[in-house]
Amino acid sequence: MADLEEAVPAVARTPHPGALPGWVAVAVTFLASGAVLVLEIAGLRLIAPYVGITLQTNTAIIGFALAAIALGAWIGGAVADRTDPRRLLAPLMVAGGALVVAVLPTVRFAGSALTGADAGSVLLLAAVAVVVPAALLSAVPPMVVKLQLASLAETGSVVGKLSGVGTLGGIAATFVTGFLLIAIFPTSGILVGTGLVTVLAGAGVGLLLRRSSGGRAGRVQVGLLVLAVVGSLLAVLAPTPCQAETTYHCARVVADPERDSGRVLVLGTLRHSYVDVEDPTYLQFEYVRAIAAVTDAMAPQGQPLSALHLGGGGLTLPRYLAEVRPGSANRVLEVDPGVVEIDREQLGLTESELLQVRVVDARVGLAEEAPGERDLVVGDAFGGLSVPWQLTTVEALERVDAALADDGIYAANLIDHPPLAFVRAELATLQEVFPHVLLLARAPVLAGEDGGNVVAVASRSPLPAAVIEAALRDHDLAWHVAGGERLAEFVGDAEVLTDDHAPVDQLLTPYAPPGT
Repeated sequence: MADLEEAVPAVARTPHPGALPGWVAVAVTFLASGAVLVLEIAGLRLIAPYVGITLQTNTAIIGFALAAIALGAWIGGAVADRTDPRRLLAPLMVAGGALVVAVLPTVRFAGSALTGADAGSVLLLAAVAVVVPAALLSAVPPMVVKLQLASLAETGSVVGKLSGVGTLGGIAATFVTGFLLIAIFPTSGILVGTGLVTVLAGAGVGLLLRRSSGGRAGRVQVGLLVLAVVGSLLAVLAPTPCQAETTYHCARVVADPERDSGRVLVLGTLRHSYVDVEDPTYLQFEYVRAIAAVTDAMAPQGQPLSALHLGGGGLTLPRYLAEVRPGSANRVLEVDPGVVEIDREQLGLTESELLQVRVVDARVGLAEEAPGERDLVVGDAFGGLSVPWQLTTVEALERVDAALADDGIYAANLIDHPPLAFVRAELATLQEVFPHVLLLARAPVLAGEDGGNVVAVASRSPLPAAVIEAALRDHDLAWHVAGGERLAEFVGDAEVLTDDHAPVDQLLTPYAPPGT
């Protein structure tokens, strides 16, 4: 028995002539696993301009990435048991890297045909973005494990070590990509760089293994290298809807052909803001005119207000208030620094003591506001068509309430379509916090027959519904004001949203149903 116990570690130390050097095995596993996570994060940003950034988009990318990892690991392990891994390891890395590069032009060409937030487009484009390259790269670690195993006696240590290294590679890639790479490089640069590094590493592994499989395997590897180069060239030529890639958005500014000074800020698939760079009183979007009508009804014309804006976009309303109510103090909480740069460089934003922009998540910024100082809080933050869920809950609205003066008003832009479940839930949530709530919307929306933008208005003090309705007409809007019994009937038994349960994306109907 003692002899057997001594023999086990001796077997584990027996050199394996076909194995990679230890540091190479670790590096290959780390790189292949990390590249998959880079692809997952960058893939989400790659498809967002075509299908938006929603919970469904995130779910599709994560789900397909996990499926590809499972499929690649399963098949890679099975193939490694039947074929010498030295014949496949380098081609897998080169092919996986080449396809990471090729994803960029493929998605951009396919995106023009798959634009829209319907489930089919989201799922198909997400699959195109991640499945094949992620599966190929996920087949690499089991190949390395098979190559490193000298005997069954060391299975646990080899598998455990390389599994841990692969996990660390994914973690490192996630943090480096999310915190560093996206802030420095465009998505195209991240994908092409990751792909080419993987391709070159695969070529190096091929040379190291000195495979003697003949000319055919060599031709395959050369062909894959050519694919990587061609993919890189196509990435340069592929159409992109972005003028700039910000931290959260694919952004561009479009000139209004009918108004020389008009500019539209497009983020992802949506027209987020219209800005007249010469006339800040010109308001094109109806919901902006509706909120302006609320501000007109709040205080005598020209009287300055203290306003907090949750979400910046093109800062249309802060500029309007600064113009029509000189001396107004506007603070804007905008999460995306890239959008603020576009505002400064292309939309004529000039900041001052009275017009401040702070780059911060609006929920975090709300917690840091001095209590009871704001006459007006405007909610106009969106991720795609959805208000970020953390701004919709009772707890978030309590922070809004804390920031407002006793007679202050909260006005929020919301988007929904029949059955309008999200708008109803948000109104129910507002009623949980504020004693006075109104809904501003077109008649078909109030009847539950249509959707689009609506504006919810809330306060601790009674709201001047008749004055607001008259102001809506002054802004050339055929909108109506619903309160009291009419609003109660509209809200019905809608659920109240809380930090513990706020299924905003599931309640929201992003687009009008077919035939409406």
